[in-house]
Amino acid sequence: MKDSYDIVVIGGGLGGLTAANRLARAGHAVLLTEQHSQLGGLATYFQRREHIFDVALHGFPVGMKKSFRKYWGKDFADRVTQVKSIRFDNPQYSLDSTFDTSDFSAKLTGHFKISADTVKAFFAALAAANYYDDQRETTREFFNRFFPGRTDVWRFLMEPITYANGSTLDEPAISYAIVFGNFMSEGVYTFTGGTDLMLRMMEDELRHNGVDVELSSCAERIYVDGSRRVRAVSINGREVACKAVVGNGSLPRLVHELVGDEHFAPDYLDKLKLVRLSSSSCQVYIGIKEGEKLPFIGDLLFTSTWPEFDAAALASRKISSRTYSVYYPEIRPGTSKYSVVASMNALYGDWATMSKDEYRAAKKDMIEDTLNALSRYIPSIRSIADYTEAATPKTFQRYTGHLAGATFGTKFEGLRPSMDIGKQVGGLYHTGSVGIIMSGWLGAANYGVITANEVDRYLCTSRRNG
Repeated sequence: MKDSYDIVVIGGGLGGLTAANRLARAGHAVLLTEQHSQLGGLATYFQRREHIFDVALHGFPVGMKKSFRKYWGKDFADRVTQVKSIRFDNPQYSLDSTFDTSDFSAKLTGHFKISADTVKAFFAALAAANYYDDQRETTREFFNRFFPGRTDVWRFLMEPITYANGSTLDEPAISYAIVFGNFMSEGVYTFTGGTDLMLRMMEDELRHNGVDVELSSCAERIYVDGSRRVRAVSINGREVACKAVVGNGSLPRLVHELVGDEHFAPDYLDKLKLVRLSSSSCQVYIGIKEGEKLPFIGDLLFTSTWPEFDAAALASRKISSRTYSVYYPEIRPGTSKYSVVASMNALYGDWATMSKDEYRAAKKDMIEDTLNALSRYIPSIRSIADYTEAATPKTFQRYTGHLAGATFGTKFEGLRPSMDIGKQVGGLYHTGSVGIIMSGWLGAANYGVITANEVDRYLCTSRRNG
């Protein structure tokens, strides 16, 4: 780590990684600092014994292929492959889908008996959605325009998105339309080779492009000069000079802890107070014994025993809904390993006040309940699994630094304060999962590019002005 850089990127999530690569390709001197011992943020992995577990839900829109090709290279894009099957099983329906416009249209008209004209009008409204449109209509109101009272249809359209970014029926409809519309183009995709390979490839590419990557390096403070411009960052007690900072993590933490409220205008801080954090997650990781195989139950299996779609029920400690990401050997060619990751929406407050003994017991209960639920689809799961582990909102807060373990960043109102932070402190920028529409792999990576372009413009202007 040198004493001075053009840019310090704080946080190695997909937004920070992509921003760092984009800025290094533009010729800037870039330091990427990550407090954890490996890259990825919430799109990461971990290894226990011989098992590798991907943390992020393994599905993203086909647009990620284009973003990989443009901002990382052909080798990345070539590894983006479509998942075979997305399955739904709940009290209202059991379906198998390719998760694209054609298949969803067929399901809506065939299974749910919605008229073809209504379905066509619905998808036309999705395609026409624009961030700058009227943002007062909620997703609930949007659904009621086309499918009044059809909670089964609402569930079909909404539940996977809630799992993906924590959104509810009462968010602005524009946020739903943009995210859902991205998936509807050509279905759901994943990265062949797994998250571990992707992150190794990204680190190699960053270093090849001149980025200094520092792991286990905690940014403690961002220093601002008398002209209210970034001048340095304290990293593991060492001051590193820089002209710009990109914070890839919690927006409130970036403002309040790393920079300090004294450097922001009161009206900006007032708007930031109104920003709600999105919910968090729990996960149960299940490793399968060497030599054992899983039956094909789909790549993504959305399950619930709850009567209707209910975002609050999805996040309840009394778990009734789970998404299973099933990893077959084809995900990591050349291996014979199987694993399952069960993901559940969760609330930090339900876990934060437990004693150590209560916390351990609650995690054990969650693992047992998940194995019981999974046995409906894999009856032999207990006899063929040889490793289990659980993560909670406290786990995500610990490893990412996100306040309240917010795995989906902020609600919709967080996007504007994130985009406007550079107007408060010169050279200060934010990227990451904010505003719902910037969530997930595609949203985070593309926001990293948007932010990098702003940083590049700022630095080039500063140089021209001396």
